Amino acid sequence: MNEEIRNKYEAVIGLEVHAQMLTKTKAYSNDINEYGAQPNTNVSVITLGHPGTLPVMNKKTIEFAIRLGLACGSDIAPNQYFARKNYFYPDLPKGYQITQDKTPICTGGAIHIRTEDGEGKEIKITRIHMEEDAGKSIHDVDVFDTLVDLNRAGTPLLEIVSEPDIRSSQEAYNYVTEVRKLVRYLDICDGNMEEGSLRCDANISVNLKGASEFGTKVEVKNMNSIRNVQRAIEFEIARQIEAIENGEEIVQETRGFDALKGITISQRSKEAANDYRYFPEPDLQPLVVMKEDIEAIKSEMPALPRELFNRYTKEYGLSDYDAYNLTDNKGIALYYEALIQHTKNYKAAANWMMGDVKSYLNEFGFEIHEFPITVERLAALITIIDEGKVSNSVASQRIFPELLKSELSPLAIAEQLNLIQDSSEDTLKGFILQVFEENQAEVERYRNGEKQLTGFFMGKLMKVSNGKADPKIANKLLRELLEA
Repeated sequence: MNEEIRNKYEAVIGLEVHAQMLTKTKAYSNDINEYGAQPNTNVSVITLGHPGTLPVMNKKTIEFAIRLGLACGSDIAPNQYFARKNYFYPDLPKGYQITQDKTPICTGGAIHIRTEDGEGKEIKITRIHMEEDAGKSIHDVDVFDTLVDLNRAGTPLLEIVSEPDIRSSQEAYNYVTEVRKLVRYLDICDGNMEEGSLRCDANISVNLKGASEFGTKVEVKNMNSIRNVQRAIEFEIARQIEAIENGEEIVQETRGFDALKGITISQRSKEAANDYRYFPEPDLQPLVVMKEDIEAIKSEMPALPRELFNRYTKEYGLSDYDAYNLTDNKGIALYYEALIQHTKNYKAAANWMMGDVKSYLNEFGFEIHEFPITVERLAALITIIDEGKVSNSVASQRIFPELLKSELSPLAIAEQLNLIQDSSEDTLKGFILQVFEENQAEVERYRNGEKQLTGFFMGKLMKVSNGKADPKIANKLLRELLEA
């Protein structure tokens, strides 16, 4: 699309994120909540909607919802009622969904993201409410029939509805990334979009910049990765702008995203709220949340990504880049938190986490809980570097690989491999004079003004000393002798 035309318009985006809860049982029954079981095995008369069966509220779902609301700074509703959302659900046997309509458990709050230019931005939350998932219709196994797996039916969901504060596909990508990170930190959802445990619908409209009203919004569904959320929104923005430029009217509708073609496809006209025929759920009692319940949950809340980021940058002096990398994965953040209980060299600890540790994990496809070096031993390695006993390069290239396969301490390994640095000025002076003797032409060139040869001499010195020369002292001595 022509950049000049594109820049005339502004996109307005709101996202609805559905997060499946990591409860042991379903939202309103004691059926097992488990991904990957044989089709139609995690069901009972309640899941199957048999007449006369009654739902029972899963208390853990309420706790998880409050936990997320507290993390977002939302208000928790003290009194709540459940509703039935009537709609054609081919894979929800009772024909309606138990949800929250007028009284969502959480209102307000925000998710904090970074924009394309690296600035912080607050995406406000409209509501977070509890509901149940539908089953899964499978269209690509049988040529003639659609198959239905009801294992997912009744799984507890939290729907997180944002305000239309998002202005680009990249902001949407960053928002979903932050939501996924948050639910993982809270241990309420595994965030695996490819398994359907985190799903996202996008409401997208475009209008001329400076317009007083938003354009007609279109809902896009069926996006099974954060990258596809971004792709679908980018396509839809371009489609709507092109339609408006051609004098066409944007129709309020629901569209699906075809990931292979990278396009959205019209599915049906968009329903209004009254099409769902909400009415109070008669089989569930009203829910009352006490202040002491909220305080009890608040007292058990873990440190969250934004809190850790602020601590790392403001208290520990780490860069924004370091802090974002450390907090991107909960396991990495927890390991780092444990590591800095044993060393106060926060920057060195961060460098090891983002360098050698992550390289090892990536190479073997491991998660941090599978990493064989304890925080105590890694901290001990940082300590012997800080004490000048080994250089950083020797620690990385020689000692770290041994730590991965040995139970010895870093110091014991360094001693065993004869890697302890020599900081004796007399010994180092002897090595330097040997290097000068073997490289007289380069000494003369240095003294004639080629000061960049310092690196050459240091390389030769480390080779002569078998890597044991203390770099700081050696560099100081080297310069003094060259300038003599």
